[in-house]
Amino acid sequence: MNNIVFLPVLLPLLTGVILIFFARKTGIQKGISFLSSLCGMAVALYLVHYISNNGIKVLEVGSWKAPFGIVIVADMLASLLVLTTSLVGFAVLLYSFRGIGKEREKFYYYSIFQFLLVGVNGAFLTGDIFNLFVFFEVMLMSSYVLLVLGGTKGQLRESLKYILVNVISSAFFVITVAYLYSVVGTLNMADIGRRIGEAGQPGIITVIAVMFLIVFGLKGAIFPLFYWLPGSYFAAPIPVLALFGALLTKVGIYSILRTYTLMFPHQQGYTHELLGILSILTIIVGVIGAIAYWDVKKIIIYNIVIAVGVIAFGISLMNQDGLAGSLFYLIHDMIIKAALFLLAGIMMKVTGSSSLREMGGLIRTNPGLGWTFFLAAISLAGIPPFSGFSGKLLILQGAAEKGAFIGMAVVLISSLLVLYSIMRIFIYGFWGNVTSYTPASSVPVTKLLTPAVILVAVSVLYGIGTEFVYPFIIQGTEPLVDPQIYIDAVLKEEG
Repeated sequence: MNNIVFLPVLLPLLTGVILIFFARKTGIQKGISFLSSLCGMAVALYLVHYISNNGIKVLEVGSWKAPFGIVIVADMLASLLVLTTSLVGFAVLLYSFRGIGKEREKFYYYSIFQFLLVGVNGAFLTGDIFNLFVFFEVMLMSSYVLLVLGGTKGQLRESLKYILVNVISSAFFVITVAYLYSVVGTLNMADIGRRIGEAGQPGIITVIAVMFLIVFGLKGAIFPLFYWLPGSYFAAPIPVLALFGALLTKVGIYSILRTYTLMFPHQQGYTHELLGILSILTIIVGVIGAIAYWDVKKIIIYNIVIAVGVIAFGISLMNQDGLAGSLFYLIHDMIIKAALFLLAGIMMKVTGSSSLREMGGLIRTNPGLGWTFFLAAISLAGIPPFSGFSGKLLILQGAAEKGAFIGMAVVLISSLLVLYSIMRIFIYGFWGNVTSYTPASSVPVTKLLTPAVILVAVSVLYGIGTEFVYPFIIQGTEPLVDPQIYIDAVLKEEG
């Protein structure tokens, strides 16, 4: 039964290796990828069910006991994020069958797609800080290939910036882990949390915590380290952009959530206040970008930055409501961002442009696309009872409890401006006069729309079914509020 914990990593890894041998047979690649994604969702669902009934599950790799061996740890937080990743991966895969293009398919697209999922799921499940770096690198190396696949001028230009930024960030990550190891003498995150707690988090550990914030902030696109994201993501093909927008920055923000609650919660006066200030600035910068542009992709990309700021603000509060709201909103944003990018991709295929100035009247020619986008838009903005509402409400409750009224005001105002930015796409893209578009027969709108409809439907159910979901969110938040739960589960022999 322990092996179920590692299956979300092992399954896409084996799938990616197998697909290499069918590089030129795209039909076989699609079939294998489809079956693997279905199995991945089934495994993730079972893992959530198992953890909800049995508590945190730990796999000791090679039967070496923690903290001496490598451990894979599935708590409810990691399991929910693995499930969300599996759903997003499945939807983007379906879109890719029609939306990525045959030329990219022949150059190991589906194999690299699976390797990216290996890195993302591994980062969520690892209980070792160095292996978090390893899975980050697996994810990033896969993203380098996906970003440059196709070889357009824009992709090549932006990929150089993207690779340079992440290589520097990865080097800084290794240096920070080395400093941490030199102080605490262990790489197991639960053991690190225990030892720092016993020492009372001395000043050198606080410095290391800030270094980790720089590393994860760069990967998660927190102000002022977000500068690489708009251009790099804009250059990616739509399926790749949907995958990046839904998953990559969220792994960075998850890493802050995990380390700042498990390893560095003891001296919050500097680290968490700094995180709170940066999160507010992130929201403000993201809002400015979202309302300034007339490009559909850029508007949604800057909404990624806003969401990162909102989630980070909830983490900085370090109370039950703030952390629960961050987790609830994190899952919501992963689903809805993937849906919005897929919908934007269909709009671009129909109109031949990503500029709102060259769109109009899409609701008349593609009503299904229009109303699906409308549901996604109001969900993103947090209109009740959709999924964006509950997470933000919990964060606001946490902010009120903490007395963080400036952050509270920024989150509230940003919600209105997010609604304005995303409804601007709906108004200018779907209403007005019909412009001269690509013939509808050449764009398989229905088949491309199906994965987006799946994601939007799940998002709607996620919002409406808040009472059903909330106990899982609370179970996922408990080890964050009380890290001793996680430490005791991992260090069984130590306790």
